[in-house]
Amino acid sequence: MSENYKIMISGASSSGNHEVTSPYDGSLIGSVEIADASAIELALDTADKLYRDHDQWLTGEKRIAVLEKTAEIMQQRFEYLAIEAAREGGKPLIDSRIEVTRAIDGVRNCAELIRHESGQEIAMGVNPASSGRLAFTHREAIGVVVAISAFNHPLNLIVHQVGPAIAAGCPVIIKPAGDTPLSCMRFISILREAGLPEEWAQACVVDSNATAEKLASDPRVAFFSFIGSGRVGWMLRSKLAPGARCALEHGGVAPVIVAGDADLDDALPLIAKAGFYHAGQVCVSVQRVYVPADQAASIAGRIAEMGNAMTVGDPTLDSTNIGPLIRPAEVERVNAWVNDAVKDGAQLISGGKPISDTCYPATVLLDPPDSSTISQNEIFGPVICVYSCDDLDEAMRRANALPYSFQAAVFTKNLDTAMWAYKRLDAAAVMVNDHTAFRVDWMPFAGRRVSGYGTGGIPYTYRDMTVEKMLVIRSKEI
Repeated sequence: MSENYKIMISGASSSGNHEVTSPYDGSLIGSVEIADASAIELALDTADKLYRDHDQWLTGEKRIAVLEKTAEIMQQRFEYLAIEAAREGGKPLIDSRIEVTRAIDGVRNCAELIRHESGQEIAMGVNPASSGRLAFTHREAIGVVVAISAFNHPLNLIVHQVGPAIAAGCPVIIKPAGDTPLSCMRFISILREAGLPEEWAQACVVDSNATAEKLASDPRVAFFSFIGSGRVGWMLRSKLAPGARCALEHGGVAPVIVAGDADLDDALPLIAKAGFYHAGQVCVSVQRVYVPADQAASIAGRIAEMGNAMTVGDPTLDSTNIGPLIRPAEVERVNAWVNDAVKDGAQLISGGKPISDTCYPATVLLDPPDSSTISQNEIFGPVICVYSCDDLDEAMRRANALPYSFQAAVFTKNLDTAMWAYKRLDAAAVMVNDHTAFRVDWMPFAGRRVSGYGTGGIPYTYRDMTVEKMLVIRSKEI
């Protein structure tokens, strides 16, 4: 079945058609009309006028109703949304179903925020200057939100960027990844079906990088949300208009420290799942595992066995554990990095050879040099590197050696070791006896340093998209 979406910009005309193909077999699965610079100008003008006309603002009651109805519709179409997201993005169906569950819960979380997030009273009447006054703050929409998203969670990432904007009362324009725009268009369509006036959420793919830059850098944009590569994110941040706020979520090179006393029967299945899940195309996938030298070969072998037992193939089948990479060029890149690491001296424990033009097997490398490309950069493929360390101090030094800082993990039975690692790991979040890819959608989720700017997670994004506006009342009766 092929789905074709019209341009989702009120009153705009298309400048062409963008075809969407399956990352697994290259088959055509849909298309989206393309927006050019004139369409983007119309989208920004519509959103700006909407925000500036306070009489058109949606009440909290209306926003709650839209979001709750959206969640209901998504639940009714659960399997359809999961299968189509798997076809489009390549995430195996077993994991795509989890993504849809999270997305529905995220929409409900957005509705709850409207009820529970509020301003605060500011102390007055505590000195002569403040006497006879009452002051409090109220959360108000920050303005027009522009969001640019990534391919690897084609539905849930859109919910994280668009849902809080709707909850906050901000007009939002979303540009999904060109590889996976269909899930975004479905979500925006469902919002409109649930009663959201179409001008409040506009969506588009664009004809060029220059048009995307125009969208992000326009002075009418109050908040810019970006999920994608650091190279693009930091470049776009440098182009933002004065006064625009932003949140950037880039990648990490997630380190895991395995102490000598760790319960390996518990730890290794978690590590294998988090490294090979979605073919490693997750910003907090397990990538670097630092282990005691006398256990390294055994640990690498056990992870390899678990990876070898995972079925690689068609993401729409229930039996598939690892789907395709998003593009054949990514298969070539990952394979080149693995081959270079082996030439540099790494031991190839498993995998290491493309299964097809689109699929790569679960791969384990033992002791690639720290100078190898694969040790220095985010793999974004199904590859786990295991490193032999003489002690925890060495493991910590090597774990912190890169300019990335996102989520990290330590496995140990010793509380003191866990707290020692938590204190020293250069990360925004440290998991103890859990993998680096753990996440629930209401927790803070943030890349630091090269890995990003600001804090994600639905409640935190909602707060970013609002401002606390103060009211001061002077009265002799106060």
